[in-house]
Amino acid sequence: MGEAERVTRQLREEILDGVRAPGDRLVERELASALDVSRVPVREALKALVSEGLVTLRPRSWAVVRTFTDSDIADLIEVRTAFEPLTFRLAAQRRTRDGLERLQATLDEHLAAAKAGNAVLARRKAADFHEQVTELACNELLTEIERPLRSRMRWLLTQHDDLLGVARQHRELCTAIANRDVELAERLAAEHLAHSQQILRDLRS
Repeated sequence: MGEAERVTRQLREEILDGVRAPGDRLVERELASALDVSRVPVREALKALVSEGLVTLRPRSWAVVRTFTDSDIADLIEVRTAFEPLTFRLAAQRRTRDGLERLQATLDEHLAAAKAGNAVLARRKAADFHEQVTELACNELLTEIERPLRSRMRWLLTQHDDLLGVARQHRELCTAIANRDVELAERLAAEHLAHSQQILRDLRS
């Protein structure tokens, strides 16, 4: 892994985990010193995170962690609402044994983290779960559409405090996928979306 990729990954995780809050300054010189790299990989990392929608550039050599507005969140929810039922339906139709085993392993880690109250890990695993369902859908165009939105969707999927509730819904969805129950998977996905939207409304009210 190159330095730019390593810096990008570390900053991405810190933003998604809430270590760097919306509006926090990201100064090239300070980041380079803290991460023990030159300013070049930091500059490349910030450009990558701008393209992912997590960072906003400011004049000269600094940037800020993006603050998602209500309009930004509404846009993300609309896109998620359009694609997620399709994704879960296709995953239930096309899942493979290997893919299902990987999904189950992620779910087990998600449930364990939620039960232990490990919010950071539980939220990461919740986002991993959704990305793996996209892989199970086996639709290359869907994956291509999802990829540039991945970081913003991961951010959206981490905006919740109902760790156990989300994990249990994922368990039901995993069971529907395992049973190839297409109608149930699609219905549970819609219910999961509604639950997530209510959590967001409660958090921002």
